[in-house]
Amino acid sequence: MAVNPDGKMIKRITIIMISLLVVFAILTSGGLFFLTVIRGEELQNKASEQQLYDSLVSAPRGDICDRNGKMLATSATAWTVYLTPGNIRNVKEKDEQDKIRKKIAENLAEVLGLEYDAVYEKTTKNVAYIYVKKKVDKETADRVRALLSEEENADWAKYIGLDETNKRYYPNGSLASTVLGFVGDDDQGLYGLEKYYENELTGVAGRVVSSKNARGMDMRYSYQKVENAKKGTSLTLTIDSYIQHVCEKYLDEAVVDNKVEERGAVVVMNVNTGAIYAMAVSGDFDPNEPLKLSDADQQKVDAVTDEEEAKNLRRTLLDAQWRNKIVSDTYEPGSVFKMFTASTAIEENLINKSSTFTCNYAINVAGQLYHCHKAGGHGTQNLPDAIAHSCNPAFITIGQLVGSKLFSTYFKAFGLTERTGIDLPGEATSYYHKEEKMGVTELASSSFGQTFNLTPIQVITMVSAVVNGGYLVQPHMVAQKTDANGKVINVTPTTAKRQVLSEATSKTMRELLEHVILTGVKNGYVPGYRVGGKTGTSEKISKMLQTGVKGLYIASFATVAPINDPEIALLILLDEPKGTSYYGSTTAAPVGAKIMADILPYLGYEAQYSQEELQKLSIPVPNVKTLDLASAKGKLATSNLNYKVVGTGETVVSQLPEEGSSLYTGGTVILYTDGGEQQNATVPQFVGMTAAEANATAASVGVNISLSGNLTASGLRAYSQSIPAGSTVPMGTVVSVSFRDESGADLAAN
Repeated sequence: MAVNPDGKMIKRITIIMISLLVVFAILTSGGLFFLTVIRGEELQNKASEQQLYDSLVSAPRGDICDRNGKMLATSATAWTVYLTPGNIRNVKEKDEQDKIRKKIAENLAEVLGLEYDAVYEKTTKNVAYIYVKKKVDKETADRVRALLSEEENADWAKYIGLDETNKRYYPNGSLASTVLGFVGDDDQGLYGLEKYYENELTGVAGRVVSSKNARGMDMRYSYQKVENAKKGTSLTLTIDSYIQHVCEKYLDEAVVDNKVEERGAVVVMNVNTGAIYAMAVSGDFDPNEPLKLSDADQQKVDAVTDEEEAKNLRRTLLDAQWRNKIVSDTYEPGSVFKMFTASTAIEENLINKSSTFTCNYAINVAGQLYHCHKAGGHGTQNLPDAIAHSCNPAFITIGQLVGSKLFSTYFKAFGLTERTGIDLPGEATSYYHKEEKMGVTELASSSFGQTFNLTPIQVITMVSAVVNGGYLVQPHMVAQKTDANGKVINVTPTTAKRQVLSEATSKTMRELLEHVILTGVKNGYVPGYRVGGKTGTSEKISKMLQTGVKGLYIASFATVAPINDPEIALLILLDEPKGTSYYGSTTAAPVGAKIMADILPYLGYEAQYSQEELQKLSIPVPNVKTLDLASAKGKLATSNLNYKVVGTGETVVSQLPEEGSSLYTGGTVILYTDGGEQQNATVPQFVGMTAAEANATAASVGVNISLSGNLTASGLRAYSQSIPAGSTVPMGTVVSVSFRDESGADLAAN
């Protein structure tokens, strides 16, 4: 039965409906009030966080230049290729998702040179952002951009992006690599100067704040704020690229010629300022590819079948190629250290140049017998001859005169008990006999450079103090720093820590060290220049005891020029030479002389040759191309050079050697005229010959030679040649032949 509502019921229903509407309005208003007023600021911030993407823009690291402004390390724009795999998951159809992932993996793998599976796996990650490849160059980035701009790729290309970043470049490859070090994937310095000056080289990152929608795409009404990145501080080094190149070149040759097993090292330092002009370690690496082993080391790894063992070996070999022996390794300095013992005794007025010492081959110290390297001994000799002979018994006697107290006092004064403080990471500490534990036998062995360990940087700093007037200077690698605008903000001053010796003692030592080169270490002689020096041959006693292997030595040579007014000190060491000789005088000294012969003229020192030296020196080949035969022959005769004509023409169309090459006096220039065909010659075995024999042999087969070494000394023999014997070369080719005195010896201990 239907009920018709009366007026009262209608009124009641109306009241209820209105009440409900009022309650709903109140609740809605309250909710809006709560959201907009009470939580308004909080929710607005959250919305901004979701809509605004804040990304960092990496700052370029500061540049590293040599002392002449040549770029050694710099940062250039690079790109990171990334994916947004989280957005792929928003695609509704699973099949479509997989199709997108396959397309991305297929195309990026090809463009970036990556494995398909590796890229595909990244597309499956449940993350908003993941990089595919870091630090790609412009050419590769442009290929990626071209890929993304093609219309047919629109369905999957939108999940790929590029971020601008920076990549570290080393324009000169391996040059000074152990000094420069390298950076990691995150642009953080890991070795060398890159690590030591990390805080200065690292710039200030910039920021880009932009509006994005929930899928990470640009919004229609976009917002963007950019804070530019700030470049890091740039460094100007004391390193000279040319001197560094010369050191690396001759060091590498020495390592090969002398079959050095544990690498070699050279450091060149300004004795007055402490500026390091070169620091080279053989077996270096390319900092652009720091994880790449040399071919020889990679073969060692490949020969290991056990995966874990191969991995450990690889790490060991990488550590070795990155390690800076000059700073991070210690060694027993051997006879080079005798200049310390001599200068200490002279400073304390215990000996002078007239003092004499008798060597009967052996000397007994507290029951311990020490031998001289010369069988039968040197007899009675004065101080200049004792140091030139590198006589152990004489220096043991001097050491006993000094005593352990004074010896320890000067050892500390020369900075040998502490790190030098050079601005490179990983500087090692020395190991030595403390005064309270230095008995007469420890003093005896220490006096000629054995039974304690120093770093090479400590040794060259000591050598510098001996010759520069007695001042211990701070060695350093950085000359100055500049800001992002090129303004100089810091210049490294010369720091003399203290004066260890008087000028008078230093002058005497300079005279003694020049006497060593003139009468003892002939292989250290540099024609046209006054140089001084001391060689060393130290036994690796600790390693021999640990391994049971005998005959392990470090050959070294310290040399200074010009010795009458010193500026340049050089220290070279060859660790475990296994060639025909292991003495410093026959392995290290010739290399030091070659380096000095190249860098002294470069530094502006003019050679002053004796008449005998001039006759021995190589002659630059003049240019005779396009001249008629008569004129060409006359020009060569004026230069004391011979000639041989090949062809029937009357005009020289080419010559060998070319203009600027150097020939020994009497060398032959091949003159090619019309109709002349190249003639070949076979390179003889020059090693073992005297200079006269080598010159005559070269002339007989039609090749030329250039000679290096102390050519004024007698009894020299060739020990290396630039082109192997038996090689076929064009007639007239120049073969560089190096000579040395094989009679020298400087064995520090027996």
